[in-house]
Amino acid sequence: MINPSAEVTDFDRVVEESISRRGFLGGVLAFGSFAVMNSSFVGEAAAAEDRFAFEQITTSVDDTIKLAPGYKSEVVVRWGDPLFSGVPEFDHATRGTAESQARSFGDNIDGMEVYAHGDKLIYVANNEYTNRSIIWGNNPDGKAVSDDDIAKGKMAHGLTVVEIAQGENGWNIVKDSPYNRRITPDSEMELTGPAAGHDLLKTKADPTGTLSLGTWNNCGNGSTPWGTYLACEENFNGYFSATDEEHKVSAELKRYGISAKDWGYGWAKIDDRFNVEMNPNEPNRAGYVVEIDPRDPNSVPKKRTALGRFKHENAEAVVNNDGRIVIYMGDDERGEFLYRYVSDGVYAPGADTDDLMENGTLYAAKFDPAGSGKWLELSEDATGMTKAELCVHTRIAASKVGATTMDRPEWVTSNPNASEVYCALTNNKNRGIKPNAGGDLTHVEGPNPREGNPYGQIVRWKPAGADHTADTFAWDLYCLAGNPTVHNDAFGGSSNINADNMFNSPDGLKFDSNGLLWIQTDGNYKNEENFAGQGNNQMLAGDPVTGEIRRFLVGPNECEVTGLTWSPDRRTMFVGIQHPGEKGNSHWPEGGDAVPRSAVIAVTREDGGLVG
Repeated sequence: MINPSAEVTDFDRVVEESISRRGFLGGVLAFGSFAVMNSSFVGEAAAAEDRFAFEQITTSVDDTIKLAPGYKSEVVVRWGDPLFSGVPEFDHATRGTAESQARSFGDNIDGMEVYAHGDKLIYVANNEYTNRSIIWGNNPDGKAVSDDDIAKGKMAHGLTVVEIAQGENGWNIVKDSPYNRRITPDSEMELTGPAAGHDLLKTKADPTGTLSLGTWNNCGNGSTPWGTYLACEENFNGYFSATDEEHKVSAELKRYGISAKDWGYGWAKIDDRFNVEMNPNEPNRAGYVVEIDPRDPNSVPKKRTALGRFKHENAEAVVNNDGRIVIYMGDDERGEFLYRYVSDGVYAPGADTDDLMENGTLYAAKFDPAGSGKWLELSEDATGMTKAELCVHTRIAASKVGATTMDRPEWVTSNPNASEVYCALTNNKNRGIKPNAGGDLTHVEGPNPREGNPYGQIVRWKPAGADHTADTFAWDLYCLAGNPTVHNDAFGGSSNINADNMFNSPDGLKFDSNGLLWIQTDGNYKNEENFAGQGNNQMLAGDPVTGEIRRFLVGPNECEVTGLTWSPDRRTMFVGIQHPGEKGNSHWPEGGDAVPRSAVIAVTREDGGLVG
């Protein structure tokens, strides 16, 4: 059991400072000697009516989908399902080939979105990565034994764009739709913005520094007001290696986790792009937000360097009241930063939007422990870096200006009914124990109040004057995840966490049209010790006004619940189930002795009503 005695005093001090600020807090959610600011933050009275359209469910350790009463689910599409006629169905014995995988649904979905296009519905999903022991599970020791094995794993990455339709038998993909396509690590990309053409992005294959191949390890997502999809490149570093295992990379590459060894994917064995000895600039061409037009299957995706380079979790786009586009982004690494991008130009429906993510200003967040905060501009004067350099080495720029190190900022989402933004800080075992990769200290304070944080929390902030471009903001914690059945201190969680709704490692966050906050988890599912009673990963909903949180869905064994979107009529909720059986203890969704497969499920009400 963790003994957080060292951080108790720090956390109490934070709370006392917060409470002393007149005119901001209307109350405090107390838990033991600790507190978290309550829902008066949004400036609204507590809702008298119950805004939840479901009854809370208990946790589960079953290898199935568990839903609130009155709801049902069906599988829409799974890893390996062919997008076109003539492509063989998924083979549980071989797990397919590189050729079949390149024309089938990718693996391990994460961020997703549904777009209406005339009478068509186009579904877009990130295919973040593949479980090597599963995709190569037909081989001895679950390892690649051929170049085709490596290529198959490679083709499981990227994105899938596919038309979907609801018929008498439920939701299905539309095979052979002209909108169907895979975007893979070999797909052509355009590099745009301040870093395009810079020497840091030039390679032998692309001496112009403006054309790139592929996107991979795309985690969360975003969607623009003009209807394009934003795929976010996260752990891109794990795919690069060197022939010489003693090869030393530059300090800049090391800050991003690049080394002479990859994570076992072996891409450099079949593609020299991923050999950092031969192509030391190639890693600089990954780690961006990628804009994709789902309605044009011939469009070339664009890597938007103006939004910075780091391990992007997602990209939450907001139209400010003056028309400028503001995009909030988290860098999902222990002790890294939270970012904001503000466009120079304004959005006008029907006008050209290409400039809006090419010319703008990047900021990193600085949180004051007492509940205020400031956006620090990543300018040339403040960093001593050129605009192109700070767009490529954004982490270094944020360190230079003294941004606040965070507990792994994951999904960011904005409330459609109030000027406030939420971010999941999923966990951080290094908080207060060791610095981040850049040497920045990880103090136990402010929005990161627990040392060695295993549970995570959700921070929210309100921009000054309801202006998302304002330099300052006020912040509080919507909740501290924890286990009150094990701990009676800060690790038990905030008072809106109890034995019936507890969870760990909030990851995916998204508001529905009614203003409920949906919370998806990617945490520890061993269901024992510090995590006793928390069961499999799950999806909950929170009321931002009252602070109440209820569990809605529990996933199958060893999965992550991630990715969330709705049909245009709001009668179907699409949810991603990633890496079921990642340690060998699931056969979801087909059961029996089937290979576990990541999949998208459609959740509907049994009475046909709205689902958000």
